Amino acid sequence: MAKYGEGDKRWIVQDRPDGTNVHNWHWAETDCLEWSRTKLSDSLSNLTILSGEGNLFVKITKLDKLEGEAYVNIRKGKIIPGYELALTLSWEGEAKDDSGICLSKSIGKIEIPYISDENADEDPEVRVSFDDDGVVGRRIKEAFIAKGKPVVLEKVREYVESMARGGPCKEELEVKKVAPKAGAGEGEGSKGGAGSTPAVAVPKKKEVKKSKEKKGFRTVKLSERFRCRAVDLYEILMDENRWKGFTQSNAKISREVGGEFSIFDGSVTGSNVELKEGKLIVQKWRFGNWPDGVFSTVKLTFEEPESGVTVVKLVQTDVPEEDRYGNETVVENTERGWRDLIFQRIRAIFGFGL
Repeated sequence: MAKYGEGDKRWIVQDRPDGTNVHNWHWAETDCLEWSRTKLSDSLSNLTILSGEGNLFVKITKLDKLEGEAYVNIRKGKIIPGYELALTLSWEGEAKDDSGICLSKSIGKIEIPYISDENADEDPEVRVSFDDDGVVGRRIKEAFIAKGKPVVLEKVREYVESMARGGPCKEELEVKKVAPKAGAGEGEGSKGGAGSTPAVAVPKKKEVKKSKEKKGFRTVKLSERFRCRAVDLYEILMDENRWKGFTQSNAKISREVGGEFSIFDGSVTGSNVELKEGKLIVQKWRFGNWPDGVFSTVKLTFEEPESGVTVVKLVQTDVPEEDRYGNETVVENTERGWRDLIFQRIRAIFGFGL
C-alpha cells in the first residue's frame, strides 16, 4: 500500500524518457471543447433548410453559443468520451407570395440545452423560437420544426458518433492501430533472421483474440441509511411524480408486477419483477447505451434496524463492463448514478439525511 499522496506504483507507471504514451496504455485525456465548437459550427452554420418550397426560405445561420465541457479519455486503447453541452443557434425564415413579394421575414433561435454522453443513444431536446408570432410567422416556424429540426438532430448524431470514435484523437488512434500491422509483417518476413522483430507480432495476436472475447458482467452493491420509515422510501422510489421531483427528469413508473417503467427521460427502462411494499423491489433495468438485449437485475431490500431509520441494500447484477461503444465506464457510472443521482437527491429533497 502506498503512502498517502505518493500514489500506488502498481497503478502509476513511470514516464518514459521520451515522453511516449505507447499504444495509449496510460490514461490520456484530451480537451475537446474547442474541437466540438468548430465541428458543430461547421456542420450547422449557413445550412439551408428550405429554398423556395411552398414559397418559404429557411436557413440556419450560425452557432451563437456553445457551453459546457467535452473531453476524450483513452486508456489501453479504449475510447471514453465525456461531454455535457448546451448550444444556441440562429436561424432566419422568409415567406413570399407567388409573385416573389416578401410577406414576412424574421429571425429565430434554436436551443439544445443538454447534449450528454450519458444519453448518447437518445435525441436531445430541441427548442425553437421565432420573432414573428403572426400567422405567416407561425407557418415559417412550423415549417422549420418539420424540416429543420430533423436536420439539426442528424448533425448532433454525427457529432456524438465522432466523439464515440475518439473526436480529435481519431487520427492518432488510427495511426497507432496501423503501426503494429506493419511491424508484424516485417517480423514474419524475417523469421529466424538477425533482424527479426517477433515482439512486434505478439500484440497483433493479442488484439485479435481480445476482439473475439465475450464482454463480461459485474455486480454493483451499495448500502445506504436514511432517517425515515421503510414504507416512505419505498413510496418515493415507486411514485413517478416524486421521482420526477427529486431527479428533475421525466418518469413513468408502473406499480404492478410485470409493469414497465421509464426514468431519467427514458435513458433507463425496464419492468417490475417482484414488489413488496416497504420491503422489497426487484426490477429488470437497462440503459439505452448498453448492448442490445442486455438487462441487469436490480434488487432493493428495505430494513428498519431501529425506529425511524431505514437501511436500503442495493444489489444490481449483470451490469455489462462495456457499453455498445466499447467504453468501460458502465459499472462506475451505474454505481455513481445510484449514489449521487438517486440516494443523495432523496436525502436532499425529502430531508432523510443521517
